[in-house]
Amino acid sequence: MDLKTRKRLSLLILIIGLPGYIAVAWMLLAYVNDRWGRLPIWAEGLLVMFLGIVWILPFRRVFSGIGKSED
Repeated sequence: MDLKTRKRLSLLILIIGLPGYIAVAWMLLAYVNDRWGRLPIWAEGLLVMFLGIVWILPFRRVFSGIGKSED
């Protein structure tokens, strides 16, 4: 995949995919809180950090080298 295509795809992922993923993570946290009650702050923080890392893993190749010039 060439650099120009990866730049466009990464922009699309950030504009559409990231807000969608945030909504899904928010609903997951609400489900966990409804199911088992409010988690301790440290557990909730770990879950948020885990979800924040997991969303990017499938897109590592797309985002690699985005800051480079197109020379």
